[in-house]
Amino acid sequence: MVAEVMAELAGLEDPRAREVNEKHGDDHGVNLGKLRAVAKRLKTQQELSRQLWETDDTAARLLSILICRPKAFERDELDVMLRKARTPKVHDWLVNYVVKKNPHSEELRVAWFADPDPVVASAGWALTTERVAKNPEGLDLTGLLDVIEAEMKDAPDRLQWAMNHCLAQIGIEHAGYRTRAMDIGERLEVLKDYPTPSNCTSPFAPTWITEMVRRQQDK
Repeated sequence: MVAEVMAELAGLEDPRAREVNEKHGDDHGVNLGKLRAVAKRLKTQQELSRQLWETDDTAARLLSILICRPKAFERDELDVMLRKARTPKVHDWLVNYVVKKNPHSEELRVAWFADPDPVVASAGWALTTERVAKNPEGLDLTGLLDVIEAEMKDAPDRLQWAMNHCLAQIGIEHAGYRTRAMDIGERLEVLKDYPTPSNCTSPFAPTWITEMVRRQQDK
């Protein structure tokens, strides 16, 4: 079955898609819409998902994530998978589609948040941002802002992006911390000049916070 799926993925390879993906650090050439169509046809298959993951092929790993059962993974298994997730898209999908739905997500959030590997730490920050928005009780928001203020400016790209997202989410969701979040963003100027299409919101935290709060108030 794995050989058949790998052959199908190879047949979907598109040089133009690969060129675009490689600009973002993703070494595959399969259109994600077509990949999702394959996943929809295969439906959930946990054993096949594990086998596809072990191929170490990026397109196969993305498909693996789409057909897995997120709650079926053990904590240590997810930790190993994250550390082997070589490309940004695999890393992001694993965190968002699997770890966030897994019963060990909070344990992993705490462990990854303090990890010395900045890519692993970025996953901890992504899970923290999820809690800021959906389940903030017990989080030290002041402490998070302290860390962001001290470390975000010089953080590696992936970690910086994740910390910036957390900063913006705190400002958007928690009015009592909004002024400080805006001030940190203004002073650090992280992603201030990030090229943003006219129909998208800038990732620069003060702009992002202002726009999302405006939308909430307009509802």
